[in-house]
Amino acid sequence: MARKLYVGNLPYDTSDQDLHALFASAGTVESVNLMRDMATGRARGFAFVEMATDEEAQNAITTLNNHDMGGRNLTVNEARPKTSSGGFGGGGDNRRRSEPRW
Repeated sequence: MARKLYVGNLPYDTSDQDLHALFASAGTVESVNLMRDMATGRARGFAFVEMATDEEAQNAITTLNNHDMGGRNLTVNEARPKTSSGGFGGGGDNRRRSEPRW
């Protein structure tokens, strides 16, 4: 079990302090990384929370998954590693060509 958790379906007005306080009820919080839109600074509705131990991370999942926060039911589960492809797949050149590639 990893100690890093994904937290989704957050209200957009959630702060780092709100999440820290909520997850502290399940154990020791090592870090909170609330994802924000780079252009506007507004929260994007998800975050990553790292707990001090595997047991505390499991306790957070058990107690906080589906927890009501600001009228929204949170999704709390083990964070998955980011894929090396960046998640969009594909590749190559999308420009239209007037002549075939040989």
